[in-house]
Amino acid sequence: MTSTAPVLELTSAGAVACCPPLTRQELGAEQAEQVSAMFKALGDPVRLRLFSKIAASPGGEACVCDILDVGVSQPTVSHHLRKLREAGLLTSRKEGTWVHYAVAPGVLAAMAALLHSPD
Repeated sequence: MTSTAPVLELTSAGAVACCPPLTRQELGAEQAEQVSAMFKALGDPVRLRLFSKIAASPGGEACVCDILDVGVSQPTVSHHLRKLREAGLLTSRKEGTWVHYAVAPGVLAAMAALLHSPD
């Protein structure tokens, strides 16, 4: 299994670096590959629901035990969470037998900045 690089990278200052807003500058080939991987991961309705549940969780983190109710089996939920992690959208940490997920730092801000259109 090959691991994909994170779509959004943290700079030394802790800010997220990806791409300038689409309305300011066109994406280069490498940036387009990174951004498309992120949107591809979110393009599945189950993954989007899982991402939304995690993003909306109190404290910004959710135990996998609390987000299993998306209409698919537990192994399928684990598969989708792995795809979101591989795309650089989620982080995870194990606590006992459970895994806790959080939206990767700066991901929402980076996505918003990419799609920002000045008025």
